[in-house]
Amino acid sequence: MATTTLFNATSHPLSPPVRPLSSSLRVQFALSSPPSQVKLARCRVGPIGQWRLTGRLPLSCRAVKTIGQSEFGAEVLQSELPVLVDFVADWCGPCRLIAPAVDWASQEFEGRIKVVKIDHDANPQLIEEYKVYGLPTLILFKNGEEVPDSRREGAFTKAKLKEYLESLLESPSVA
Repeated sequence: MATTTLFNATSHPLSPPVRPLSSSLRVQFALSSPPSQVKLARCRVGPIGQWRLTGRLPLSCRAVKTIGQSEFGAEVLQSELPVLVDFVADWCGPCRLIAPAVDWASQEFEGRIKVVKIDHDANPQLIEEYKVYGLPTLILFKNGEEVPDSRREGAFTKAKLKEYLESLLESPSVA
């Protein structure tokens, strides 16, 4: 278990006056992946009413898992769910630009697809095998194979990603 302070409360005059609950929020979590594979976790706070009833703040954090060549078979090719693979690099500006949309999609489509990231620089064999020529590149896999017409390169908005995924999930090759 790891414990971290997410933020420290600061004093601001509020009208009407509000009594602060505590000076900081501490969260305990367990990583199912090595810390080196979890680059960013987005957290959602659940209904505050639940906190008032139970004394526990409902907080859920998810991160898109970064995988490598050794995990590709188990995570992508043998997955029972369709898998959206996001080929990225740390130095890629458009990759960083779309990262929040990809993180959102992993939560929004949870149970319908699995989302993983593959680092371009650390996995040259996968880059060559799947002919990834531009970054970011998204490819949807189902039953161990690339879904026809699922490959997308370049930056996009969250709305375009949602439209892209919904159309793929409704297509006969994925449904």
